[in-house]
Amino acid sequence: MSKLPDGRYVDDAPYDPQTSIQQLERADLDAPNWVLVWRKFKTHKLGLISGLFLLMCYVLLPFVGFIAPYTANERHPDHIHAPPQSIKWFHEGEFIGPFIYPMESEADMITFQWKFVPDETRPVKLEFFCEGESYKLAGLIRSDTHLICTPEDAPLFLWGSDRLGRDVFSRILYGAQLSLTVGLIGITVSFVFGIFFGSVAGYFGGKIDWSINRLIEILRSLPELPLWLALSAAVPSNWGPVAVFFIISVILGILDWPGLARAVRAKFLSLREEEYVRAAEMMGASSGRVIRKHLLPNFMSHLIASATLSIPAMILGETALSYLGLGLRAPAVSWGVMLNDAQNLASIEIYPWTAIPMLPIVVVVLAFNFLGDGLRDSLDPYQQ
Repeated sequence: MSKLPDGRYVDDAPYDPQTSIQQLERADLDAPNWVLVWRKFKTHKLGLISGLFLLMCYVLLPFVGFIAPYTANERHPDHIHAPPQSIKWFHEGEFIGPFIYPMESEADMITFQWKFVPDETRPVKLEFFCEGESYKLAGLIRSDTHLICTPEDAPLFLWGSDRLGRDVFSRILYGAQLSLTVGLIGITVSFVFGIFFGSVAGYFGGKIDWSINRLIEILRSLPELPLWLALSAAVPSNWGPVAVFFIISVILGILDWPGLARAVRAKFLSLREEEYVRAAEMMGASSGRVIRKHLLPNFMSHLIASATLSIPAMILGETALSYLGLGLRAPAVSWGVMLNDAQNLASIEIYPWTAIPMLPIVVVVLAFNFLGDGLRDSLDPYQQ
């Protein structure tokens, strides 16, 4: 060691790159597991961006009523199938702030349809933090304040209106509350059944394993879509939207657990022979404690990745059932219910904006898939 003029000591040993690399690797091994997972996950750009996007979506769900210009079922009878409007900033070369041109309906005597023409002589400025129809913030607090408003004679349709004159943009925001939540409820039900049956079959084996495997094979041999249709058709038509939403979520979860159960069973069959499991059993640990404290934690990374990748299947399942008219029903609002109005190809050809609810479904499903890929790669941080 040599002493510097300021009193500090410096190691005289030459710099060794290999030693430095070994020190960094040792520091990584000593770091908490969540730190290693986060470091690996940050390198997966698509997964990181998708995770932030989905986090923002779920955080904003309670505030949909404030963000949406109108409530989900608020109608504008004079603006049925109005086309999307664009927000403008300059009128006749002069900057006047965000505004829209009001739409005026005219009869087309050639096609015998109503068409909407913007009145470019009367710009209508957008109002912010203004009063509108009342709603419940987070389902609890009643409020009538909206982020954006326009006068009643000049409604704002960012993504057009539907066959009843309802704003498509506002309905998509409200539909996200059900469409994004159905996946969380369904995956919870699926994981309760899948982890229970899979862990029991894999840990105990024998006749219990044989019986559960036969049940799984029977469920997996049934055609999925007809089974969905049969169970959904059994839901009484006089049930309210909340009850139908809950039972649809449970149905999706019950039909999805066999795949997870087989994965849990296969993992438990290999883990139950490990020395730490045998040691816990010899020390008198109960079967439930061994499964909860020793087996499931070693399988948790796979469970988290599986959950993230299974949520899109739940969302698509609800969308398919509601699209066919056997899932959620009006006055409930979901992306599948909105697509139910777009079954007529002729209507889509004339009013293409009625098919816009497909876009959030595609974006959210892709985001969940990218997030699942990122989590699957990063939850095993020691894998090169």
